[in-house]
Amino acid sequence: MLTGRLRRARITAVQLKDAIYDFLTHAEVGKYQSKKTVENYRHYLKRFEKFAKPATDVGKLSADTVRDYRLYLHRMNIRGQGVTLDIKTQQYHLIALRALLKHLHKNDVQTISAEKIELPKVPGRTVEVLAREELEAMFTAIDVTKRNGLRDLAILHLLFSTGLRVSELSNLNRKDVNLESREFRVIGKGRKARIVFISDSAAEHVKNYLSSRQDNWGPLFISNSNRSQNPSLLGEERRLEPQAIERIVRTISAQAGLVKKVTPHTLRHTFATELLKNGADIRSVQEMLGHASITTTQIYTHLTNKRLKEIHQQFHR
Repeated sequence: MLTGRLRRARITAVQLKDAIYDFLTHAEVGKYQSKKTVENYRHYLKRFEKFAKPATDVGKLSADTVRDYRLYLHRMNIRGQGVTLDIKTQQYHLIALRALLKHLHKNDVQTISAEKIELPKVPGRTVEVLAREELEAMFTAIDVTKRNGLRDLAILHLLFSTGLRVSELSNLNRKDVNLESREFRVIGKGRKARIVFISDSAAEHVKNYLSSRQDNWGPLFISNSNRSQNPSLLGEERRLEPQAIERIVRTISAQAGLVKKVTPHTLRHTFATELLKNGADIRSVQEMLGHASITTTQIYTHLTNKRLKEIHQQFHR
């Protein structure tokens, strides 16, 4: 449904700034897309708005506009530092633009067809995973006698045990996690719910961490930074944010002596790869990861194809 701003604009011409405002509003309250998704759309579309000018009539957007925009992205110099956008980031900008155009067409606003925008071809996606020795090195690198040791060890085990996204882990509350049944419900991308399972080891580490807490606040993982020690900050305000969790994982990997870049998503990749290597079927792994499409899950199959490995061992002498 169009907002009042866009309905009024259609009396004459629809300006690009109004079209973007309407699209973002629809994404947030019409399609209930996540805060992060809406933020990304806003970031990419505001860049297009700056390029094409806010008052531009969307009816005047053309193939030439798109071609010039693609050239602008390709040649873009970020903050004068000589840093250009990689091909994947350029693709994200065009995906956002196509989503905007599809929204306009759906609401009978005349503009260039989204199908006119071809996405650049990007190299096949690769994933970084941890070997079992690297994972163990990270576990043992944590000093549990230090203030955040039990918390950080619980975070690491829970990420590896469940394959949670960092935002999903950050959003967990104590009441969400059933440490007795070893399973709980999580809301993932697109507000889709799924069940995740916890290993005995991960459940034990989470129990140890919670036993060390002297509060009854809701968030499962809380910050103990100097700022968070302010007595006026209670409960929700102490929730450990995704960026903080990412820093924790990076710090632990450095302490473990790992040279590769390790993020919470690396643990998610490792979780999926371990399942497939141990014989899990790809549909089950898709469900546990919360992937909307099995195509996304298939990025792991090239790392775990036992059949090809067996053929190589049998015939390569």
